[in-house]
Amino acid sequence: MGAALSLPLLAVPALTSFGAWAVSCCGAAACSTLCTACKTCSSSLSTRIAYALIFIVNSILSWVMLTNWAVEKLEAITRNYVKVSCFGAECTGFAAVHRVNFALAVFHLTLGIILLGVHSVRNKRADIQNGYWGPKVLAWIGLIVLTFLIPDGFFVFWGNYIAVIGAFVFIIYGLILLVDFAHSWAEMCLNKIETYDSPFWRFTLIGSTLGMYIGSLVLTILMYVFFAKGGCSMNQAAISVNLILTFIVSAISVNPTVQEYNPQAGLAQSAIVSVYCSYLTMTAVAGEPDDRLCNPLIRSRGTRTASVILGAIFTFLAIAYTTIRAATRTRSLDSDDGYGYQSVNQVNTSQPTRSSMRIDAIRAAVDQGSLPQSALYELDDDTDEEDEASMTEYNYSVFHFIFFIATQWTATLLTMQVNKDEDSGFVPVGRTYFYTWVKIVSAWICFALYTWTLVAPIVAPDRFGL
Repeated sequence: MGAALSLPLLAVPALTSFGAWAVSCCGAAACSTLCTACKTCSSSLSTRIAYALIFIVNSILSWVMLTNWAVEKLEAITRNYVKVSCFGAECTGFAAVHRVNFALAVFHLTLGIILLGVHSVRNKRADIQNGYWGPKVLAWIGLIVLTFLIPDGFFVFWGNYIAVIGAFVFIIYGLILLVDFAHSWAEMCLNKIETYDSPFWRFTLIGSTLGMYIGSLVLTILMYVFFAKGGCSMNQAAISVNLILTFIVSAISVNPTVQEYNPQAGLAQSAIVSVYCSYLTMTAVAGEPDDRLCNPLIRSRGTRTASVILGAIFTFLAIAYTTIRAATRTRSLDSDDGYGYQSVNQVNTSQPTRSSMRIDAIRAAVDQGSLPQSALYELDDDTDEEDEASMTEYNYSVFHFIFFIATQWTATLLTMQVNKDEDSGFVPVGRTYFYTWVKIVSAWICFALYTWTLVAPIVAPDRFGL
């Protein structure tokens, strides 16, 4: 946290080198040290953690620069001896937030372009993804400083148009992943039950389904009790629509026609979607402004500063987790067969790889007696080691593209009609009607995406090889 709060000093040329040293020590270097101590920590995992740390620090920095808090504290500590200068640009506010996030966006976009077509860790460019942390951190810091040389007009255009589009794409991609997870979870449990006839997996599937439906019901009741009182028509409508859509998708999941085209469809998937959408609606109404006296959480003073800070940090952590999951799920999404269906195109266009051709050749030699039977066992070991050592675990370019649009969502979240909390001095993250409606509409879109995965095989059976 100390390194994050010291980043505004980068705007002061005399302190740039100190800020670079602090970030390097608290960022990638700390991550490398931690993963060196942990013998089971892979290079791929440490890389993703390092990028997530950079993203979180960048998000906290942009949040702090939303107001004059950091500047005022710095000048107060130095008894006004140090005057913060941002090369003639505004050091805080709308443009400053977009400058910081634009710098990280350019950082990831550049890496994504450089790493296009890298599918093997043996590729020399793969070292850029997993190493060179010192130069990369310095490049990120340099980009932040350089953005303050760009006129404010560019960031007004970027923030009002380009960033909003990127934020929308990020939200939709996250919802697609949620629907994919719902199907994957249910199918995994069903496959375990069919393969092992295990009571454990039956209990897991049934218990998790009931538990999530109960959780959705509890959240709905809490929302009606605390956020849907008289005069709160917006909250009442949002909660009621979410409840109605829960019943609709549950009914569609067990519809006989849907079951005929996809026997694995059921309440397990709809339970996951329902509880997640109920959670989205809950956080939406719990984060709205209290100008209509519909949010009792805001009127509960308590430790206002701590709650605002923790809320911001948890928001950035959630975005970082969603980003990493979205980026690293790319390979598995590419290999999925459409939630239990196999496309005709996938069957006909599969091409033999060099590894599979080598396996076929050795098996033919064993059948002819040219090689001993033990060659097959050695082949399996060698093939596994070769694949694990050479193939990347995820698409590097897509990984950076997801981070690129995540920065746009962070900047949009921070700059949409925000108001300073007078009790804490910070800007609460997400306490706007814009953010409230984004979450409400996201829940509706999630219901729609899930419904489409159920009815798509009925509407276009040829696409799914049915």
